[in-house]
Amino acid sequence: MEYRAYTGMNGLGNSKLVTDLQCLKEFTELSVNSKKAAVQRNQETSRKESEDESRLPVLEAAYATILRGIGEDTDRQGLLRTPARAAKAMQFLTKGYHESVYDILNDAIFDEDHDEMVIVKDIDMFSLCEHHLVPFFGKVHIGYLPNKKVVGLSKLARIVEIYSRRLQVQERLTKQIATAISEALQPTGVVVIIEAVHMCMIMRGVQKINSQTVTSTMLGIFREDHKTREEFLALVKSK
Repeated sequence: MEYRAYTGMNGLGNSKLVTDLQCLKEFTELSVNSKKAAVQRNQETSRKESEDESRLPVLEAAYATILRGIGEDTDRQGLLRTPARAAKAMQFLTKGYHESVYDILNDAIFDEDHDEMVIVKDIDMFSLCEHHLVPFFGKVHIGYLPNKKVVGLSKLARIVEIYSRRLQVQERLTKQIATAISEALQPTGVVVIIEAVHMCMIMRGVQKINSQTVTSTMLGIFREDHKTREEFLALVKSK
């Protein structure tokens, strides 16, 4: 009787040991994969920085040409470093060309039994109009209905950053953000609304300082079901 009891306990001990070893193996694999991803990101960053450095002289020369073209003296003190500063600023403002959604979503999509609406609103957005190369800026509101998968909330803001840091039109920017979220998460639905002010309408042209442009993209249930759409709009408007 004592022997059988000991044998049973020994079996339980072996089972626990196997479970612990399995957990350790999974943790080790996760740690290794995370380190590999970090190394890859560092390599990509180094490569991008190297490419940016190699392109700076061309951008600087172009800005110097523009300054001379408007009648300025590029040798005067205030403008000596302007072409270099402007070149670096333009690289920052268009850095989204070198980034992808799948790079930033790495390890940030999680299995979760949640099927209620997720909303992140009032995300600050700054971009450059591709027609005049002047800024437009405003707020982005994002909502999605998960289909057993959720994403880290900060990643939604990062997706906005990727596509806004390019030469853009607001209509395309809205759709790109929505499509990226839809492809990455495969949710039941996605909605993106952008409210923005365009300096090309304020500083030049019609010069309407109080104008605001609103665009939206609705996919899945947000396009098909008006009650879901209305719930999102009500929550976005609430303070």
